[in-house]
Amino acid sequence: MIGTMKLNLEENKRIVVDYYQTAFAGNPEKAIADHFGDHYIQHNPDAEDGPEAFIGFVNWLRGEFPNLMLEIKRVLAEGDLVVTHSHLILEPGKPGRALADFFRLENGKVIEHWDVIQDIPQNPANKNGMF
Repeated sequence: MIGTMKLNLEENKRIVVDYYQTAFAGNPEKAIADHFGDHYIQHNPDAEDGPEAFIGFVNWLRGEFPNLMLEIKRVLAEGDLVVTHSHLILEPGKPGRALADFFRLENGKVIEHWDVIQDIPQNPANKNGMF
């Protein structure tokens, strides 16, 4: 049982990373086709539920910032949750944003999402970095 649980955690991490990277590389339709469940609950107060809203958001963001890059720094999994800690660079040469995204999976499909987004300051109070 423990071996199966560990395998599921690793597979859930792989699914989320592929979903997230595929979407933000410019193909949210493929990300949804490959990895969305039969429903999608969004907890970001600025976004609606469902795959169409997700596609619209990613396409809008890439339209505003065509050179954006998403660098996933850490991936953690526990139970049916996967957490990513990422650096979203909207424009090359600018600090970007630190993201913490929480995804819930069901039967190997992404069905729920929460996020915490923080702008990276130009002049931080310490030299520890955000990643």
